[in-house]
Amino acid sequence: MPTDSAQRPPTIDAMAAGRWSRLAPASQSPWLHEEIGRRMEDRLQWITAKPRHWADWSPLRGGLEAHGLVARRYRDATPYVIEPDPVLAAATARSLSAPWWTARRWQGARPSFDPPPEDGVDLLWANMALHMAADPQALIAHWHRGVATDGFLMFSCFGPDTLLELRALHRQLGWPPASHEFTDMHDWGDMLVGAGFAEPVMDMERIVLTWTSADAALAELRTLGRNLHPARFPALRGRDWRRALGAALPELAPAEEGGGRIGLTFEIIYGHAFKPAPRVALSAESAVSLREMRSMLQRGRVGN
Repeated sequence: MPTDSAQRPPTIDAMAAGRWSRLAPASQSPWLHEEIGRRMEDRLQWITAKPRHWADWSPLRGGLEAHGLVARRYRDATPYVIEPDPVLAAATARSLSAPWWTARRWQGARPSFDPPPEDGVDLLWANMALHMAADPQALIAHWHRGVATDGFLMFSCFGPDTLLELRALHRQLGWPPASHEFTDMHDWGDMLVGAGFAEPVMDMERIVLTWTSADAALAELRTLGRNLHPARFPALRGRDWRRALGAALPELAPAEEGGGRIGLTFEIIYGHAFKPAPRVALSAESAVSLREMRSMLQRGRVGN
């Protein structure tokens, strides 16, 4: 991973990313996010750790149904909800509040919107958030602080082959970039280690979605994110451009089954990593946070 990040041009427009983070979904969580959350939750069967408490990072957009799947898997664990933007907190609380007469009240503990434990949670669940962060390294570092020692992070995001057909279409027609660049899973692994996580495990898969029309494709894409590329078209597009895109999509992004259907590829990256006990290099003078010192004392050792 490059270390001269301060000298590289920004890959994401931070102001646009901020606007997106405050935009609540029009109705429910995006279907694709829910499907990815379902697949990620299925991976929890291979992790033997049983969290006492866990936190869901921005479930309103990441997947309310996926939140329910994790809650049912860990029925005895205390769930916390973290909405990084206060604008979304009220909407998330309404969506996750189960009436007294529904079966959901017996399928897991009710989520808490209070701050998670000071020492962190045993599982931090972050579905489909990382690729829309203006500063993903800072976000990973924030997640690391929120995970307890010996706890783990579970996340998913888009990978570099996402929307490859649409990006190729824009290049062929001489239009500005269709989307910002998505990070490779190996780079995510490096960032996890750099933030203090250990034993990162990364894998990926490709999902191809198809639609019968350009209108249907674009409507779903709007629910998944925004183009945060700094060099994207800076103004509103006109009707002529919209007609040109609608005509080009079936031709330049055809689905395998043909018939005028449109097909777009999404590369999905899944990752998890554990947070090891802090290790402090001993020197004439060492600085250790109170939280790290408490963790080391509880484990009965100091790193060397």
